[in-house]
Amino acid sequence: MSASQTSDVPTLLVKIFGKDRPGITAGLFDTLAAFAVDVVDIEQVVTRGRIVLCALVTEPTVSTEGELRATVHSWAESLKLQAEIISGTGDNRPRGHGRSHVTVLGHPLTAENTAAIAATITRTGGNIDRIFRLAKYPVTAVEFAVSGTETAPLRTALATEGHEIGVDVAVVSAGLHRRAQRLVVMDVDSTLIQDEVIELFAAHAGCEAEVAEVTAAAMRGELDFEQSLHARVALLAGLDESVVDKVRSEVRLTPGARTLIRTLKRLGYQVGVVSGGFTQVTDDLKVRMGLDFASANTLEIVDGKLTGRVTGEIVDRAGKARLLRRFAEEAGVPLAQTVAIGDGANDLDMLNAAGLGVAFNAKPVVRRAADTAVNVPFLDTVLYLLGITREEVEAADADPA
Repeated sequence: MSASQTSDVPTLLVKIFGKDRPGITAGLFDTLAAFAVDVVDIEQVVTRGRIVLCALVTEPTVSTEGELRATVHSWAESLKLQAEIISGTGDNRPRGHGRSHVTVLGHPLTAENTAAIAATITRTGGNIDRIFRLAKYPVTAVEFAVSGTETAPLRTALATEGHEIGVDVAVVSAGLHRRAQRLVVMDVDSTLIQDEVIELFAAHAGCEAEVAEVTAAAMRGELDFEQSLHARVALLAGLDESVVDKVRSEVRLTPGARTLIRTLKRLGYQVGVVSGGFTQVTDDLKVRMGLDFASANTLEIVDGKLTGRVTGEIVDRAGKARLLRRFAEEAGVPLAQTVAIGDGANDLDMLNAAGLGVAFNAKPVVRRAADTAVNVPFLDTVLYLLGITREEVEAADADPA
């Protein structure tokens, strides 16, 4: 029977509560089958070994409804379960216009936080249709399916609330495009890795503090990136090229980086990096991590020494966005189906150009401008924003074939 056919017919909501065990769902529907009812909707949730099973079915004939109620209650009691049967008309009410997925990341996620998020959704005119947990560690990740309000104002309201209560909240439009995002491009320094590569080089040149100060100002958007790049690289003049291998060995991946890339690749995503750092490091990361794309600046080396200059096209703020578009074209992926991840001001154009821009442990100016922000130190939490659960990740790791 179609949804339109059940819109005004009598229906029964059968609700079962109690300790979960194998066979409950089959047993309920075996019981209902004797009364020749049609199934309109089913919902089942198991939390800490307790089951809530709801079945919306068409009402049986008047002469058998009483028998159905008595039989269901008797079956439930035999299994030490509770049953409730509610008469009504038709199916669930239609979801409101405007649908979004709201992902909340807490470390921990408190009842107070959850109440604040739910209240904000209500204030914007939204209705929470469904809630389920995506992950319980290393953070608690919960997804709300929301309808009745447009994504943009909901995102704005929840971003403000999330910042005030100290949780990360991501809001994306519902629809097939969410599962169709097939290219992820991320920044390298302080995103894919924990380090700023130029500072690793500077440590070998004895000018780490000076370079770090310029780097921080550039990431805050206080300095033109290209000018700051040339100024910092000039301080590296004279370093022996053997330092490249030393820096590669010193690079520390961000926690969760391998899990993120491994999972995305298994799902058929293409993954790339763009960096204001150097190809001497990103080319190595591309091989080690199995990346599809990598682009960065190139340190000039002449006669075995760093010259203090870079060669080729400069990868700056505009360059990162340009490379995102280039990678998307090469991958055959529409720009609207891309994800970009970054932390600094020079990532902003890339984040804004992507279908989903994620600010990862980012500077305030970046968090305010991005679609969503993640402020926990685990890069694989980005998977939850794509609707991928921790259980799915672990299952894939257990059976990589």
